[in-house]
Amino acid sequence: MLDPKEQLDILLEDVVEAIKEDELLEKLERACREERPLRVKQGFDPSAPDLHLGHAIGLRKLKQFQELGHTVVVIIGDYTGMIGDPSERAETRPRLTHQEVTEHAKTYQEQLYKIVDPARTEVRMNGEWFSQMSFADVMDLAGRYTVARILERDDFARRFQNQQPISIHELFYPLMQGYDSVAIRADVELGATEQKFNCLVGRELQKAYDIEPQIVMLLPVLEGTDGVKRMSKSTGNYIGIAEAPREIYGKTMSIPDSSIPRYFELGVGLKGRELAAVRDRLESPEENPRDLKRELARRLVSLYYDEQEARAAEEEFDRVFRKRGLPDEIPEPSIELRGQEDRSAVWIVPLLKAAGLVKSNGEARRLIQQGGIRVDGEQVTDVDYTVSLDRPLLLQAGKRRFARALPDRVRLLQEDA
Repeated sequence: MLDPKEQLDILLEDVVEAIKEDELLEKLERACREERPLRVKQGFDPSAPDLHLGHAIGLRKLKQFQELGHTVVVIIGDYTGMIGDPSERAETRPRLTHQEVTEHAKTYQEQLYKIVDPARTEVRMNGEWFSQMSFADVMDLAGRYTVARILERDDFARRFQNQQPISIHELFYPLMQGYDSVAIRADVELGATEQKFNCLVGRELQKAYDIEPQIVMLLPVLEGTDGVKRMSKSTGNYIGIAEAPREIYGKTMSIPDSSIPRYFELGVGLKGRELAAVRDRLESPEENPRDLKRELARRLVSLYYDEQEARAAEEEFDRVFRKRGLPDEIPEPSIELRGQEDRSAVWIVPLLKAAGLVKSNGEARRLIQQGGIRVDGEQVTDVDYTVSLDRPLLLQAGKRRFARALPDRVRLLQEDA
């Protein structure tokens, strides 16, 4: 292991806040003295099947710990995932079944190992301990924290003040995330800045169970492809690290120009002069932001695949999109379709209306008959045409109306819903 102070300098790079730095140095010194690696934890709830660029910020920091000789413990929240993290939520999340969460988690290890070293990684499902708890155990856990402390978190406080519902099971989420740290005896927990409350609960619960409290390291949040909300599986504004190269490339090309430096910094990992050069180029009137986005897209695909895949993704993008005069920024609306039961055969007419491209089903039919509708660049001439929503689709009505239908942003509803 490197000298503890050298390790500390490396590990604090790009960290927004560390609670507490002096305690982390003490842990690093003890780890060197006793030749015992630190146990560094980060949790992921499989509320959707993809890990994304926002998650990769923490995964790269975990990799950094591994390179310094420490052990990474990744918690896949098959039990916390059934609740969903209430952080920054204005309403209760829809609950997922354990089967849904388990299905989403199937590919998580493969995705994790795109970044972290499997040889120095423990992957644990928190169902290992929560499924074994009796109701008496749950009451014991609940008795170690107070409602007053729970209501200190901003999102719960706002909802309580605004008389918006807070379900009892939501109050258990921070306790469950905190207990994960107890169960694996974490020395350090990583989380994005909105995870601060949950991570600090872990510190408090470890004290309550007579375990030395973990260090909390908070990392920056990457905005999603909309450039506004944080990248999130629940909002569908994410770029998955295991998505097909053409999807990574295409989604990257859809981000707002203002997000380009953040994606180079937090998505690719540029620093210092290289990052400053990107900002200078973006501000230069002689530089087209599209060229910067193309460079960004190539680098992201190369990061999770290779340069050959990046070149192929760029060639396909040019063939399908650029040569047909498509705009750089294409809306990605939330779409609700009633009476559609099969995602693999969705009728194009109501889809166009739900995506906001036409005002009525009648207008959609007329445009189809006039040759004014395209799906992924291909003209649609049959009013009974169906599409599969198992992958993203580019929809075009006329010459200037575009929308991208993303699977995670499409909901199929019953007729009487």
